[in-house]
Amino acid sequence: MKKVFTMLTLLMLGFASIAPVQASTFQQKPATTQHLKKDGTPDKRYNENKHLKKDGTPDMRYKTSKKAAKAMQKKSK
Repeated sequence: MKKVFTMLTLLMLGFASIAPVQASTFQQKPATTQHLKKDGTPDKRYNENKHLKKDGTPDMRYKTSKKAAKAMQKKSK
């Protein structure tokens, strides 16, 4: 009986200490987060920053940039 009580107590304390940690670790980042270097320019190692000009605007020479521009125009209408 003493072993059962000890095991139940340990399990309850274990679950109680894990639950608050999980709630704080699953915070979502904003969708508009852009990876930047220390000087403030976009970091080209990440997909969302590829095909951008130095000022951060999309480079329209690439097909993916053209598709994104068309999608934005359709949303605004």
